[in-house]
Amino acid sequence: MSAFQTPQKANYDVVIIGGAMMGSSTAWFLSTNPDFDGSCLVIEMDSSYVNSSTAHTNSCMRQQFSNELNVRISQFAADFVKNIREYMGGDTRVPELDIQNYGYMYLADNDGFANVLRENQQVQLAAGAETQLLSAQEIKARYPFYSVDDVVLGSINLKDEGYWDGGTVFDWWRRSAKDNGVEYVTNRAVAMNVEGGKVRSITLETGEVIECGQVVNASGPRGALTAKMAGIELPVEPRKRFTWIFSAEQPLDQDLPLTIDPSGVHFRQDGPKTYLAGGPPEPEDDVPVDPNDFTMDHGRWENHVWPIIATRIPQFEAIKIVTEWAGHYAYNTFDKNAVLGAHPEITNFVFLNGFSGHGLQQSPAMGRATAEWLVCGEYRSLDMAPFGFERITSGHTFEEKAII
Repeated sequence: MSAFQTPQKANYDVVIIGGAMMGSSTAWFLSTNPDFDGSCLVIEMDSSYVNSSTAHTNSCMRQQFSNELNVRISQFAADFVKNIREYMGGDTRVPELDIQNYGYMYLADNDGFANVLRENQQVQLAAGAETQLLSAQEIKARYPFYSVDDVVLGSINLKDEGYWDGGTVFDWWRRSAKDNGVEYVTNRAVAMNVEGGKVRSITLETGEVIECGQVVNASGPRGALTAKMAGIELPVEPRKRFTWIFSAEQPLDQDLPLTIDPSGVHFRQDGPKTYLAGGPPEPEDDVPVDPNDFTMDHGRWENHVWPIIATRIPQFEAIKIVTEWAGHYAYNTFDKNAVLGAHPEITNFVFLNGFSGHGLQQSPAMGRATAEWLVCGEYRSLDMAPFGFERITSGHTFEEKAII
């Protein structure tokens, strides 16, 4: 844990609680907004970020969502990644990045899920994605290494879908935001003073009381804890997810798409000769965990994940774990979609929460949208109103079906 620091001032126009991917995206977009000339403080409890969701991400991007808004959010992410230097003012220090477009391969083993893939494809095509539906025979012709005896239908998109370097984007957002005057401190928010429908101040663990014009909850899996300081119940909880990097005795001779097996286990290319696999605990064990719990379930690989991988790709009968880790989804139990924008009653408390595993790829659009809200009181680029907190209080879900 990093040593705590004291903010330079006692009053800020915007205070962002959480300095990882979402917090830094918001800070950067805010700092580059020509209509914002105020002060911004980012409070991050651990500036090493080693236990953040950003550090534990599998860093992928896809267009294959079930609602159009999520497709368009990822389309902006793809444009941002591919043109990051231009977005950052042509700074030649900023590296030129791209997306490794091996695509996501969804596999359906029953007619019900096949119909979901067909419905999702129509949404995706209407938004400009290039999703293709493949029969088992067509999958086998393109990717001979798969076993497809149980497959009814597959879905894949090879445009702006695959791996991207989220770590580099995060580093440059943070670095550039600081260059633009955003102050980052290592500290922890422990209390909020709410009066007259606004958060008036935030108390830090080191004792300082910081007054704020607006506060952004970018606390990842701890988002509900931050909301609770303002007396708000937020249906977001840390859910554990496991990742393994493995090598194969017989590597494939073509890139492995990010394959979503009907079992829920997923696996993809990770390097020239290594692969990544991920998955949740057993359904009965997929419960909220302590935000500090990163314990691996070592039996999960041997008893569940590896047999599924070897069955789907017989060439992976002999594989070896290189490294493994546990991370957390900021899981929205209400509808598995983001919660964004201001609270309807505590009007300067702004949500940036509940991304349920697809937050990294949504961070460019969500940071831009949050900055627009903070400066203009409305969304200017994409209308993010469907993500508003009001849907939770009214009980109207905005569900995303394509959750991995």
